[in-house]
Formats: sequence, structure tokens, C-alpha cells
Amino acid sequence: MTEIHFYNTRTRTKERFVPLDPEKVRMYVCGPTVYDRAHIGNARPVVVFDTLFRLLRHVYGEAHVAYVRNITDVEDKINARAAESGRTIEAITEETTRWYHEDMGALGVLQPTQEPRATAYIPEMVAMIETLVARGHAYAAEGHVLFAVASYPDYGRFANRSLDEMQAGARVEVAPYKRDPMDFVLWKPSPEDVPGWPSPWGRGRPGWHIECSAMSEALLGASFDIHGGGIDLVFPHHENEIAQSRCAHPEAEFARYWVHNGFLNVEGEKMSKSLGNFFTVRELLDGTASLYGGKQSGPEIRMALLLSHYRDPMDYGVARMHEARATVEDFADQLGAFGVQSLSDLEPHEPLESVISALSDDISAHVAIAFLRRKNLRRVFSQGELRDMLPRIYASQRMLGFDLKDHPRATMRAHQADGSAAVIYDHFEGLNVATKIAKRIDAARAERDFERADQLRAVLIAAGIEVRSGPEGTVVAPTPNFDPAKLDGIDA
Repeated sequence: MTEIHFYNTRTRTKERFVPLDPEKVRMYVCGPTVYDRAHIGNARPVVVFDTLFRLLRHVYGEAHVAYVRNITDVEDKINARAAESGRTIEAITEETTRWYHEDMGALGVLQPTQEPRATAYIPEMVAMIETLVARGHAYAAEGHVLFAVASYPDYGRFANRSLDEMQAGARVEVAPYKRDPMDFVLWKPSPEDVPGWPSPWGRGRPGWHIECSAMSEALLGASFDIHGGGIDLVFPHHENEIAQSRCAHPEAEFARYWVHNGFLNVEGEKMSKSLGNFFTVRELLDGTASLYGGKQSGPEIRMALLLSHYRDPMDYGVARMHEARATVEDFADQLGAFGVQSLSDLEPHEPLESVISALSDDISAHVAIAFLRRKNLRRVFSQGELRDMLPRIYASQRMLGFDLKDHPRATMRAHQADGSAAVIYDHFEGLNVATKIAKRIDAARAERDFERADQLRAVLIAAGIEVRSGPEGTVVAPTPNFDPAKLDGIDA
């Protein structure tokens, strides 16, 4: 069986993954709070853990992997949105959940095995809080129930933070009913205009952290294999989850492996509405994101998110989107490389070993993608071998979440391979090369290498390309005499 290794935040080392029960591998990932559209930063962990989910199903079998991703549908941001809009909380959460499924589905994300809503697990949360109170790890005060941080000596070990760092990082709320400033809310009272449920401490609603502890226990058990989320959740959310769960079930491990993805910036800066670089997945799909011109397809967005290692900070900028689009087109082009019939008959087979190996080594999707690029495959395999391997290439792409059999580029390439649209395809490819040469002209001019810029300009003109230079850079356009063949072999 394939061995999987990934970095465990809990131990800060890369470890071999050994599930508690290979017949039922269990993973829990913190899901969305449904009050608005998911932004591109929200999408990164969804795509990362979807990729891990696919790998686990491949290694252990689809029937033997349980993936739980919760929906938080009771939270103060939701209440505030309802008050602002005059709409009901139910209407907001239903609509926003539907948006979330549509947007993540466009990125090729599989539905998790289970997707519990917090409001369906209030009794389990109340029961866990009662256990914590009975064990001396929580206390009631003025309608609230708070976790007593001092009762858990290991608090802060997971995040590897000192008391001062934790107080600063948690933006501790000062309240007279707290025994210790670090104590956090498990249950809080609800006024009449806010959702509430009966409890031993009066009508109220749960704190954020208790939700995941209660839902993961109910669906995966007190001990399970993998807990995932963004690096921003390490403290206080995951630290608090561990404290609650370990104190409620001291005999259990809670989550054994913790996997966290890195931060996402936009053009080198943290996303912020004030900077104009904050945008949702839907804005990218619709082409209304202010930073970009035109729509980005779901596969292109997914590709952009996977081109960096999941633990590294990544920059989601214009250059990344261009790279993602080119890579998606490269993947699609390969599927059509052997004609229309071959593309039509294409069914996935066993993924390539190199792809599974890359994913099994700390979910290195970027390495798998690099291996699958056409130029890299051609260095290793002959054309005949690539034809025979096409179902495995297709399966490998699907393992990464890309099903491009119906992509327009695959269809165009298939017709070109059959010779029925060679002229159109060559024209299209020639213009791509011409555009890349135009960018090299701009780069040469920026470096004041005007001789090189003039040489490249002459190449384009000789091929029948009109070249215009202006303040916004070099623009190319084909003339009636455009001959794509004259650009063959040009290193663009």
C-alpha cells in the first residue's frame, strides 16, 4: 500500500500517516460560516483538503474514508447580517450555503462524506459542556459557561505560544464574569431577537469553538485521524478545540494528525477591501474582480491554488492566473493530442505512480502538476508511450481535481490532430507565440537592450505580424500575410 507522509502541526515534523483504522480513515476540516460569499482565501483550504480527500480515497478506497466538513450556521456575524438586511437568519444561511456549494463545485471540489450544520448538533454541544463543568474544566457565570484555561496545563502547547503571546493573539475579551482573561466562552445567553436553545444555564447559543469538538466527536469519535484547516486557525480555534476535547475525554487522543495550509496574499499584500484586492470566488468566475480582466474558469482558479505547496504562503496575482490558465490549457491539450475518437473514448485508468508519489509526500500537488506538464512528459516518454498512457494521464489530472475532457482546448486539439482544423489551430498557436515574443520585447526594452528588442520585432514582422508599441507595452496583430510556420522553433 502507498505510504502517505505529511507535516503534522502538533509535532512539527513530517510523519508517516498511520490511520487508527485503515477500514475507516477519518478526517475533519473546519468549514464555512455561512453569512456571505466565500472569498479566494476561503477557497484555498477547501481545494487543499479536497486533494487530500482524493488521495486518501485512492489509497484506502472510497468506502473507507469519512470526510466531515462542518457548516457554521449559528454565529454573531450571521445575526448581524440578518439585522442589517431585515431578512431572516434561515434565509441568509440557506442562500449562502447554496452559494458556497455552487462556487466550490465550480472549482472541482467533491462533496465531503458528511456536512453537519452546527444548529443540528446543539444537544451534543450542551452535553459536552455539561461534562466539562462536571469535570471542573468549565464554570457558569452570569448566563455564560466558560472554559477554565488554568484547568488544562497543556494549554498553549499546540500553538507553541507563551501566555503573553496567547493573550495578544486571541484579542482577549475582558469580562467581569471571567475567572481568568484567557477563559473562553462555551455557551452564552441569547436575547429574544437572536437564535437560542434551552440549556441548564438558560436560553442561549454555543460559542464558536465548542461546535467542532462536539460535531467531530458525534460523527468521527473521540479519537480520529486528521484535523485540517487554515494556519490562521491554529490559535485560538484549534488550541481551544484540543483543550475542550481532551478535557471532556482524557482517555482519547482527539485528532492525531493536524494539517494546516498557509496564508494567501494578493499581489504581495494581505487581502483587504480598503486596498481593493479583496474578491470572492464568484467575482473571479463572473469576471467582476477588479484586479483581473475577464473571467477565470473554475479549473484555472483551482490550478492557481495548487501551484504552490499548500503549507507555503502563496500570492494570488495576475502572474499566477496567467500561469494557471496556461497549465490548464496544457493539460486539456494533451487529452486531445491523439484525435477526436481518442478523446471521445477516453476513460480514466490508474493514475501515474509519479503523481501519487508526489501527493503522498506532504500533498505536493505542485510537484505532480509539474510532472504532468506536456514538455516534462515528453522528456521522459515517446509519443507512442504517451498515446498508450493517455488514460493514466487523464486519471492523474482527475486525481488533482481536473476533469478537462470537455474543455474547448481539448476539443480543438483533437480536431487539429485529425487534420480537420489544422489551419485554425496553427493560427491560434502562432498568435500565442507572437504574444509571448511581444512580452519579451517589452522585457528587453525595460532592460534597455534595444538591439534584442529590434531583433524580436523583426521576427514578428517577417511572420506577418503587425507590431505596435505604446505606453501600455507591445501589441501584436496578425495581417493577411500571417504565416504561423515562420514562428516554429522560436523559443518564446
